[in-house]
Amino acid sequence: MTFTKILQSQKDENWALPIMYTLCLDLRKIATKADLQLDKKEKPHEMLEKGADLLMGFFRICVGDNRSLQEDTKRWGILNLTNQLFKIYFKVNKLHLLKPLIRVIESSNLKDMYPIAQRVTYKYFVGQQQMFQSQFKLAEENLSFAFLHCHKDSKRNKRLILIFLITVKMVLGIMPSMYLLQKYDLMQFAEVVQAVKDGDLQRFGAALEASEDFFIKW
Repeated sequence: MTFTKILQSQKDENWALPIMYTLCLDLRKIATKADLQLDKKEKPHEMLEKGADLLMGFFRICVGDNRSLQEDTKRWGILNLTNQLFKIYFKVNKLHLLKPLIRVIESSNLKDMYPIAQRVTYKYFVGQQQMFQSQFKLAEENLSFAFLHCHKDSKRNKRLILIFLITVKMVLGIMPSMYLLQKYDLMQFAEVVQAVKDGDLQRFGAALEASEDFFIKW
């Protein structure tokens, strides 16, 4: 019996969710490595996309469990799965597939009750999507939540969030402090910020070019 069938056969219980989390994480990592080894130019993310299909199977099972008591429902697994799918869809550049996942989370009565680490990850990805859609105010709200609630010792994750949050805030006319840029090793923004403050387009272009590798990466 496959794990999908085991999960589906469970009624009014969710003890298998931690196992599912581990399986999904391992599946995504293995699929990523497999794609690198296969190196198919015509289908560069074939294994990841197949992995996403398997994750969606788990997702549908969890979403469909709406009769169990709150403490026993498999719907507690939805946000973890959503975050794993977000990571895949960003990697394969299929951001349009985020919308139905977001609708499920936003309509869930559990959305403010999921573990804070999962909510931080969710807000980080939703904020990115909103930035790409020029929904800068919404992006600022979600990225700010992610930054403020990210674990204080997770400096790397805070830095990743800030890369997008600083960009969004600058579009909204809010410049970061030098202290913040220095603290999180984001001095690539320093010259850009100064150019924006001075209204110097030539300096702005030169600043972007000087840190081109950094800005293209993100």
